[in-house]
Amino acid sequence: MSNVVSLGLPRRPALADRQALLLHNFACNRRSPDDVFWLKENAEVLNVLASSGATLSEAALVPYERVYQGLEERLRFFPQYYRFLLSICLDLEDLGIDGDKGASLCQWVAEMGLVEAELSDLQRAEAYRLMARREVKADEEALWNRLHAFVDRSETFALPNKKATYELTHIVFYLSDYGVTNPHLGEQAIASLEYAGLLAFLDQDIDLLAEICVAMRFAGQVPSDIWENWIAQEMGGFVLAPNGNGAGDCYHEYLVTSWWAQLTGRSSFPGIPSAQGLHVRRHTGRKGPLRAMSEYMFHLGPARSRNWAQMRDGMAEAVGSEGVEILSGAEQSSERFSAFFEDFSRAEV
Repeated sequence: MSNVVSLGLPRRPALADRQALLLHNFACNRRSPDDVFWLKENAEVLNVLASSGATLSEAALVPYERVYQGLEERLRFFPQYYRFLLSICLDLEDLGIDGDKGASLCQWVAEMGLVEAELSDLQRAEAYRLMARREVKADEEALWNRLHAFVDRSETFALPNKKATYELTHIVFYLSDYGVTNPHLGEQAIASLEYAGLLAFLDQDIDLLAEICVAMRFAGQVPSDIWENWIAQEMGGFVLAPNGNGAGDCYHEYLVTSWWAQLTGRSSFPGIPSAQGLHVRRHTGRKGPLRAMSEYMFHLGPARSRNWAQMRDGMAEAVGSEGVEILSGAEQSSERFSAFFEDFSRAEV
């Protein structure tokens, strides 16, 4: 006679099953494959899974079969989206879809000179990294030198500039081939990542901070426990709703924090996706003190100082009690905080 009493509680699906449900939703339920935002979302979710070593069943990739089979035609008609299309193709193949057209598509992109139409070094770096995955190489030394010069200028990343910070993280992704190789970052580039992380934490920006922590790990660094514990805590605030088309939802925050969680051995992809639809919501977190800090420093005018010890008390009063808690956490999270503040202050003395 058994002494085990069944409570009838539903079991949470295994990680691979939850990931398969996510892919089904991104492929079929949120947008049409003819929508450029479908390309963007699906390139991102497939990249997260492929670069984190996800193990999926053959059935998980079935929703992409039709798109995969038509990639040559799409690429020839929509060459302006070649980076999205190459990324989707290569990640599907690396995740296990039946096919090997990635090499020929990379070669076609090279022959058509599509990279020459890029004005941005960042986009060129992404394109070269994609093609190199199928052994289509280019002379990239001058490009990598310019990217290293950008990431080495740490004072850039001591000021709020999300565009520059996302470029910083993606440069590290491309230089490291998403954690496969050593990106050979110097101390100034490591300082850039740390300064950017301080700003993201002060702004309570989970999306940006998770990307920074991933980039730091790809560069062989261990991010602050204060930052990573906060990300882990905030991941409990995601809600996966079975309705909506995904417009304006928090899917990117969900993906990048789960990507970070997998790299750190934590539980990832919280919640259970429905097979009928997916709209990602997240609770409203605390407001970070970053804006109040900037306003305080600006209105001080010539009275502001680069010396954090001199500015600490006035800053604490300016940001309020909740802001002080976050500010204190930031100060404790990095030995570079005082050096960061020297550039953040924009003061002459």
